Amino acid sequence: MTQTLNKNLYTAFGHYIHSAIPLPEVQQLGNPDHNADIVICYANLNNKWSELSIESKTFVCTENMVMFRIPDLAIFAVENGTTISISPEKDAEEDKIRLYVLGTCMGAILMQRKILPLHGSAIVINGKAYAFVGHSGHGKSTLASSFLQQGYQLLTDDVIAVTLDDQNIPYVTPAYPQQKLWQESLDTFGMDSNQFRPLFERETKFAIPVESHFSSDTLPLAGIFELIKTDCGQPQFRAIQKLERLPLLYRHTYRKSLLQDSGLTKWHFDTTARLASHIDMYELQRPINEHTVNQLTTMVLDAIQE
Repeated sequence: MTQTLNKNLYTAFGHYIHSAIPLPEVQQLGNPDHNADIVICYANLNNKWSELSIESKTFVCTENMVMFRIPDLAIFAVENGTTISISPEKDAEEDKIRLYVLGTCMGAILMQRKILPLHGSAIVINGKAYAFVGHSGHGKSTLASSFLQQGYQLLTDDVIAVTLDDQNIPYVTPAYPQQKLWQESLDTFGMDSNQFRPLFERETKFAIPVESHFSSDTLPLAGIFELIKTDCGQPQFRAIQKLERLPLLYRHTYRKSLLQDSGLTKWHFDTTARLASHIDMYELQRPINEHTVNQLTTMVLDAIQE
């Protein structure tokens, strides 16, 4: 389905996006009259939210719609894999609205389009994509940034969009030429936080533009590395066996809580089963409170070269 809107035109995750709000994090295109796959617009969602919402739930989810409200900010509705509607509160901060549009809303759009969203970062090595997944704060973006420091390119940070072709070969489509890094990571790489914009209400986490180290090519996904914080004294590395792979992919599916009510549980199982049998997966254990990113980078490169 395509729609047109005389607004800003962008591209991300292999789709054209028309947006009523500026998206400085996203690659902008020059022809605003181009048909759009996804439309981001303002709408009055108050009555719809009142009709559908349940007091104990922050999300309303059906097969064709995900709707949620962030107090003092906005109501968001994601529908049919094509539309993100925003109903902002008075004096809502546009920076914060964009965090939810480019995060949760885009993750829901991908699911509705049956594109697997994984929570992590993906980089390019020798023309192939390699993904770093893990829970928040476990070092995904920091490890990706270490590769960027060595001249490699970024495909995506935060949400990894994975599709499979008829031969079950997985591909990653590029997202936004930006990383999100904590102050600790900036210190590790000798980067001055005064040069970057802090994320809204996250004063020690910053938006880092990476246009010069960004790949706009859709590339085959060749491996997944799961980052885990542990009490081990040194970084540890192991290959993940096939029986462990499905739980790993479920664990690191972005906004996996939406799967059941969206009617996508079977699709997710089938997709992750196909993915698990076609790529290598590894576990990287990193010590808590130790600066081991250089060692982890070497471990990843060694695994790829074997």
